Amino acid sequence: MEQNKEEEVLRLVISKAWEDVNFRKNLVSDPVKAIENLTGAKIVLPEGKTLIVNDQTDKSKVYVNIPSEPNIEDIELTEDQLEIIAGGGQTVWPDLVNSLFPALKNYIVI
Repeated sequence: MEQNKEEEVLRLVISKAWEDVNFRKNLVSDPVKAIENLTGAKIVLPEGKTLIVNDQTDKSKVYVNIPSEPNIEDIELTEDQLEIIAGGGQTVWPDLVNSLFPALKNYIVI
């Protein structure tokens, strides 16, 4: 499988952050500058957007990121999800949770 340039940059940034504590600190404090200095890639964020990098390397903690609420107008469901909804079955919420928080389910006991 061929990876694109953006994936290569992301892999390089993550690898560098894992191995270089100083780079990781710079990445958290000024992510755009740190990424541009490391890769030479230009980071162009949409107007009004800010890039936030959180250091989640502490293995003694479980991290959960709360994503922004999706715009219902933009959500595209799979055929299986549409069939479930059309048939009055379960919601697609479990699929969404599993895709957003795959590791979290290992820590939930009901």
